[in-house]
Amino acid sequence: MLAFISPVYNIRRVPVEKIRANEYNPNKVAPPEMELLYRSIKEDGYTMPIVCYYHKDDDMYEIVDGFHRYTVMLKYKDIYEREGGYLPVSVIDKPISERMASTIRHNRARGTHNIDLMSNIVAELVEMGKSDAWIARHLGMDVDEILRLKQITGLADLFKDHEYSQAWETDE
Repeated sequence: MLAFISPVYNIRRVPVEKIRANEYNPNKVAPPEMELLYRSIKEDGYTMPIVCYYHKDDDMYEIVDGFHRYTVMLKYKDIYEREGGYLPVSVIDKPISERMASTIRHNRARGTHNIDLMSNIVAELVEMGKSDAWIARHLGMDVDEILRLKQITGLADLFKDHEYSQAWETDE
């Protein structure tokens, strides 16, 4: 018999009105990443639960991790309606100090993207025939970022359909 069962094995379907933010999360997400999170939830659904602590005294769930996924539900009517106003919640039962530490661990564990791997992904998508506009829309990048990643790979084929501006004109 297992001594410990991870909370993810007991996901609850909780009305968003019974969920609230904590007062200590230092994590902020820039607007482009929030738009990408919205797009991710719109395209893929909620693939990860919101991690919460359950307050029995007022029958509310306080977010430990997942504030921005929660925010998407509140901000975007299409997501709220599609999900019926419910969020998947994984509950942890820990004192406030451990919940604060858990919030920070969750935030820091997300890491960053390796530039070389990202440029390889862009190269593969270009080779599959995906346009810069498609890549920008689906990966949440701007055109300049895609250009920089293409430059890292150094592959001339990645630029074959790129439109260049006229930097100067000749006096003929």
